[in-house]
Amino acid sequence: MRILLVEDDGMIGEAVRDHVAAAGHAIDWMRTITDAHVAAKSVDYGLILLDLQLPDGTGIAFLKEIRGRGSSVPVIILTARDQISDRIEGLNAGADDYLVKPFNLGELEARIMAVARRYGANPHPIIKIADIEIDRPQHKLAVAGEPIVLTSREWAVLDLLIARPGAIVPKDRIEEALYAFGSEIESNTVEVYVSRLRKKIGKDRIRTARGIGYTLGEA
Repeated sequence: MRILLVEDDGMIGEAVRDHVAAAGHAIDWMRTITDAHVAAKSVDYGLILLDLQLPDGTGIAFLKEIRGRGSSVPVIILTARDQISDRIEGLNAGADDYLVKPFNLGELEARIMAVARRYGANPHPIIKIADIEIDRPQHKLAVAGEPIVLTSREWAVLDLLIARPGAIVPKDRIEEALYAFGSEIESNTVEVYVSRLRKKIGKDRIRTARGIGYTLGEA
């Protein structure tokens, strides 16, 4: 999943960015409302982590504006404001969750996955496709009962494929999930990670739609 982090505090932003990236997500970190608007209009994000106090405006105003444009991207507010009135304002503006600083990074990841499950219409964290069993929140995978270890980017590719089993996932959508802004992308990057994933779960499980993308199905 590709995530937009809107946070002006360098220490908090760096910690969240590194933790979220280590969990297998691509993350773009913006420090101002202006940059966040540019990013949100350019990229189809799976989730936004939003601070409320930014140098050039408020997170609430940003949230109201994207909701006014019809965006349904899930939003988790990250803020030092701990009053009930602040929580109510944030949720009423269209936030899906509200986490008060300082927070535990493990709890943040759990909330990210909980919100993602709700939006993915999949309340059950365990996904089964033939003899493949996937626990998305725990990042655990087993094929025919045997545990398989994936790298963070292999998980990013698998996460997109299992979101819509049998449907074609475009190559450029996979590139978006793998890399944040400013990252250099090799021309064969997607092919490399799909090939690695095939070796681990079975080469016939991921099919190529030539010139379009990839689809996950039974072998």
